[in-house]
Amino acid sequence: MARKELLGVRQPMSDEARAKIAASVRANAEKKRQELGISESQNQKAPELIKMRNQHFDPDLFVNMVTGKEVDGFFSNDGGIPKACNFIITGGPGVGKSTVGLDMLSDLAMSGHSVLFVSAEMTRIDLFQYVQRFPKFGSIPILFLGEYSDSNPKRIMEEVLAEGYDCVLIDSFAEVQSTVKETLHISGNAAEKWLIDLMLSHNLGGNKNKKNTTFLAIQQVTKGGVFVGSNKLKHNTTGMLELRREGEDINPHMIFTKNRRGQVQEKLFYSLSQSGDVDYQRSNMSFDVDGIEEVEPVEVKMDPMDISELSEVLSKLKI
Repeated sequence: MARKELLGVRQPMSDEARAKIAASVRANAEKKRQELGISESQNQKAPELIKMRNQHFDPDLFVNMVTGKEVDGFFSNDGGIPKACNFIITGGPGVGKSTVGLDMLSDLAMSGHSVLFVSAEMTRIDLFQYVQRFPKFGSIPILFLGEYSDSNPKRIMEEVLAEGYDCVLIDSFAEVQSTVKETLHISGNAAEKWLIDLMLSHNLGGNKNKKNTTFLAIQQVTKGGVFVGSNKLKHNTTGMLELRREGEDINPHMIFTKNRRGQVQEKLFYSLSQSGDVDYQRSNMSFDVDGIEEVEPVEVKMDPMDISELSEVLSKLKI
């Protein structure tokens, strides 16, 4: 018997079958949009041309948040951490990204600002021991996102942020993105877009207390120090802050490679002192805090012949 007769002839797909498949595809796409909080109207937003002379903002939006430390002048030319901005903090393991971020957050809290720490990497036990060394971190409200990985971390993040905060520290952006991606079974790009859009929404006061939230988001780097993140993330950030420890530096330093509100390529050295505080200074010297010894001055000795020769040279120069 011919092979064609054995297999039969495939009948063309009916219009009804095509319509069912198309409806199923549209339904799945709509489900994904709903999971990400995206509506059809958002996708079809009409273009709008803006003239900045017609823009008006509350003057309080441009009153920066201050920690009371030298890091204020490092973040912005006006002093303090600006509102409604997103800063990415990168650096290698152990350089102090979480500590520096939490120190700024707790200093802002002591200045009267509402703050939140979203921890997607450390557990309650990790943080408990951590706070023993840095007691000032103990009063910061914390969302342990990893505790909701079996439910819906996206919804949890949205509900908590809906309250409205002045400053939110995320540790880390990549881990939040990964948790949402795996839980909702969506792509990494979709999870990243959701998180960026969420940050931008709260920058604009999209929360109950109309807070123009600033986000400090710790982001991972590769072993070679390359930033892990898309161009979309880079473009939607006000500043890229790198924490580094180089060569024989006495202390690690931070440096802005991008900062729309302040200077770039300037170094600010910091010390994770034993007092449970972070200290900053512009020069690469030892910090005189909590038993940390200063660099001892080097005594230069000259023999009598050297001194006489120096005196002769100075007399000739009439100094």
